[in-house]
Amino acid sequence: MMSMNDDDPSDDSDIAIERRLADLREEHKDLDDAIQALEERYQPDMLQIARLKRKKLALKDEIIRLEDLLTPDIIA
Repeated sequence: MMSMNDDDPSDDSDIAIERRLADLREEHKDLDDAIQALEERYQPDMLQIARLKRKKLALKDEIIRLEDLLTPDIIA
């Protein structure tokens, strides 16, 4: 008896990538919320905001990289 994953070994890795993407997207949103909260303060800590923005950008880059792995290359 064959399991559903026997025909496509990439299914397991795709699921792992999708889980990682969900985690990264959640972390990205949390950073966005934290940045917004810091910016709304009377005297925002611009250094901390800059650090969080750099981290947020790195997360976005990783999200894009993982999304590219899930998207098949289509030759037009």
